[in-house]
Amino acid sequence: MALIISNSVAHGARFGFWTLLGTSAALAVQLAVVALGMSTLLRLAGLWFDALRWVGAVYLIWIGVQAWRAPPTALDKAVAAPRPGATVVRGFLVSITNPKTLLFFGAFFPQFVSPGHALGPQLLVMSVSFLAIVAALDSLCATLAGRLRGAIQRQGRLPNRICGGLLVGAGLGLAAVRR
Repeated sequence: MALIISNSVAHGARFGFWTLLGTSAALAVQLAVVALGMSTLLRLAGLWFDALRWVGAVYLIWIGVQAWRAPPTALDKAVAAPRPGATVVRGFLVSITNPKTLLFFGAFFPQFVSPGHALGPQLLVMSVSFLAIVAALDSLCATLAGRLRGAIQRQGRLPNRICGGLLVGAGLGLAAVRR
């Protein structure tokens, strides 16, 4: 969400939505993995899980440091916006490298599965519902950040520092997770 807000503030809500497209695509992949029963396999593949966790942690810290060090964006001047495709890919990479999402869904969904009914349709409904809720909330954040970009811009580097700090914190938290 920090990346969605950051892109919305820097380049407008449209880029927040491009980021949302990437994060939602990654979430859909993760939901499909859980629905297909792969979360158990991933838990057994400890080395792969650890590698993915470290890649995600390093990436979050890297983009957090970039955000922290970035100068305030002069939104009233012509600023070269990233290509939409690059924005989608960045959103995808941030989300797909978070293995905690797989574990969350693997632990969360079984509590709501009815043993007397087919598993596939239940997981499909839960997955689509969750993806729709996340997309709606993230869309709201992108829209609000896009509309408030002028007010946020007047704060100088503070938004960059907050976003960068949150991303570095998330990366450090991911790095601290033990199997």
